[in-house]
Amino acid sequence: MAGVAPGDAVAMTASLAGLGALVPASATLFTVLNWAGAACLIWRGWKLWRSAGACRRAVSPRERSALAVFGHAALVTALNPKGIVFFIAFVPQFVDASAPIAPQFTVLIATFVSLAALNALALALLAARLRDGLRRPSVLRAVGRTGGAAMIGMGVLTALTRRTA
Repeated sequence: MAGVAPGDAVAMTASLAGLGALVPASATLFTVLNWAGAACLIWRGWKLWRSAGACRRAVSPRERSALAVFGHAALVTALNPKGIVFFIAFVPQFVDASAPIAPQFTVLIATFVSLAALNALALALLAARLRDGLRRPSVLRAVGRTGGAAMIGMGVLTALTRRTA
């Protein structure tokens, strides 16, 4: 859980640094980026829905040092192309192109990383309590389908988002 927050901070900062140049530049570019991101979210959600229940047990964190688990989580999160696509696809709808972008991105990054860290902590604590139940194929299937449906929903909402400024 602790490695997710710094990984998200790196991925989101890098994503938004590139996006910062694009947002004010072109309404057409925003629209293309928005539709591409929406399509990617829907596609990834569909794949998650279809693969629900196919998850297998990962290596127990107790089998590796805490530092190794932290570093791995941070690296995987920072380099996750799905996260980067999510930031590029979903964040522009919260940016006012007529206002300075750096302060907006600072608030967005701080907000997202804080909420993501709290979410990861809550999920880790919940998973620890529900460990045995989460190994059942029916539960894995339900979790995968719920996550897939959420990604598809975010993709549809992203596709319906229009630039206001």
